Amino acid sequence: MALGNLAALAIWLAALGSGIALALIGKAWLEGLARNPEASKEMFVPAILALAFSEAVAIYGFVIAFQLLG
Repeated sequence: MALGNLAALAIWLAALGSGIALALIGKAWLEGLARNPEASKEMFVPAILALAFSEAVAIYGFVIAFQLLG
């Protein structure tokens, strides 16, 4: 497989995984807020950290793709 194809696959998988993770985290956060609105202050920081870490997966995919292209 050519390195260009591997780079495209790395970006595609990283974006797909990050998008699914962001959707699931957002869904769980909104469901938690709907069940217990008073807990919004306690849920904010962990939810933002989870969103940031899942977004970092996409950034790692871009870095790997650019390293494959050299």
